[in-house]
Amino acid sequence: MTFIRTEIPDVVIIEPTVHGDARGYFIETFRQDKLEHFLGYKINFCQDNESKSSKGVLRGLHYQLHPSAQTKLVRVIQGKVLDVAVDIRKNSPTFGQYVAVELSSKNKKQLLIPRGFAHGFVVLEDDTIFAYKVDNYYSPENDKGIAFDDEHLNIDWILTHDEIKLSEKDTKQPKLNETNYLFEYGVDYYA
Repeated sequence: MTFIRTEIPDVVIIEPTVHGDARGYFIETFRQDKLEHFLGYKINFCQDNESKSSKGVLRGLHYQLHPSAQTKLVRVIQGKVLDVAVDIRKNSPTFGQYVAVELSSKNKKQLLIPRGFAHGFVVLEDDTIFAYKVDNYYSPENDKGIAFDDEHLNIDWILTHDEIKLSEKDTKQPKLNETNYLFEYGVDYYA
């Protein structure tokens, strides 16, 4: 298992070791001890989620406010997505910047998105199955979002605006500079 810091160092790509032969393959998708050693802090995942989507579905950009903030460990079981994490920590040197990583059933990469980031993904193949772990339970009253097409973020979602399919909720998300629901850089949201 290899851990790779991205251009925003708190967002981490995880590449599992694939053991394959004529019968198929085997991978460890999660090792808490190795992840905690790499990160330097404890993490306790408590909920697993899974979605199945058709090509063009965009889910995000979502996050949970403190005290329900969530770290996510995301991966694709079947298909392919472009996965995006946006730094929404005020006064962070990377505030408003994002990391985009292609996750697929072929490359088996995973992305760790820490607390203080908005997360979203766009589905690039039909019948894509997306799975993720979170370290805090979902809280409807702390559920927030940012507009996927915020021109200040300038995210390249690969697909055209006409190809993107959104939920009703995601058509009404505010732009990053229009929300007061953010995180503070330097605050330990794991304490």
